[in-house]
Amino acid sequence: MSDLRIALLHGPNLGALGRRPSAHYGDFTLAELERQVREWGAERQMRVGCFQTDNEGAFIAHCHGLAGLVDGAIVNPGAWTHYQWSIRDALEVTGAPFVEVHISDIEAREAHRKVSVIRDVALAAVWGKGIEGYRDALEALAEELS
Repeated sequence: MSDLRIALLHGPNLGALGRRPSAHYGDFTLAELERQVREWGAERQMRVGCFQTDNEGAFIAHCHGLAGLVDGAIVNPGAWTHYQWSIRDALEVTGAPFVEVHISDIEAREAHRKVSVIRDVALAAVWGKGIEGYRDALEALAEELS
């Protein structure tokens, strides 16, 4: 069996990990997070391709380009989670199951962070576990895709 193809997608401000408030986001950088997720993916026969942008149009175009090319995705849309219906639609266009991930505990933060416009189309959602949440997302995808 060939490796599963997994897209790791990050939205706005996640490129600033390591400079964001460590109480919510830890002290790791996006490069460190991506390296760890790729390692965990390799252990599960998954090839993880990473993408981050602060530009909504670039995110949408990237999602459209993934259709038929990936088996699943892990998505942290950042602030777009709470209001950006176009991101929801673009994730549906991929045609692949995805897991919504948030590094911080969005349920223990401001009221607006508890809203997710993608949750009802996601395979699963993980929040408040830092980097470990991405391992949980990989497990959920491995189970779904096996």
